[in-house]
Amino acid sequence: MGALLALSRGIDRVNKLVGRAASWLILIVVLISAGNAVVRKAFNISSNGWLEIQWYLFGAIFMLAAAWTLQSNEHIRVDIVSSRLSRRTRDWIDLLGHILMLLPFIGLMIWLLVPYVRLSYSSQEYSPNAGGLIVWPAKALLLAGFLLLFAQGLSELIKRAAIMFAGVEDDTPLHHSDPVEDEIARLVPDDVRADAEEIRP
Repeated sequence: MGALLALSRGIDRVNKLVGRAASWLILIVVLISAGNAVVRKAFNISSNGWLEIQWYLFGAIFMLAAAWTLQSNEHIRVDIVSSRLSRRTRDWIDLLGHILMLLPFIGLMIWLLVPYVRLSYSSQEYSPNAGGLIVWPAKALLLAGFLLLFAQGLSELIKRAAIMFAGVEDDTPLHHSDPVEDEIARLVPDDVRADAEEIRP
């Protein structure tokens, strides 16, 4: 189990690094988008290449940060149900969900994407739009994102099994099921919340 946990920590470090790097692409997309808008309005100049780079970068953000999102426990889940279950039950749902649904689905996507990316690369596929960009790097990002997500799924499976069967402490970040309540809690000072708790019936 120690070797598996070391592997899990290594996967977590890589995906955290990749996810944080991908988050900086948001700034680049905003700057490119704003620049395109200014140039188009001020000089009546447009470029399919600059438009397509926005789509590519948006896809890169989504795909490369997906594994980090899973690691941070921020993917969407049905909290109205899971919040009423015991922690042990939720652990079993996570464990079986990873084994029976998440990993098989990602494995299928990787299996389908490998020949898809290989064909695009071998043909040096370009966008059909005038002045468009080469396409295979964008398709390769899909494959890279699913590979990272598969690795993170394995990492989460290892951690969940270690928690359930080896007594490892659970340090998984809690998923916030009520963002409105969280925001209120953040804005209300601690002493006011304490007073409210004292007078609550």
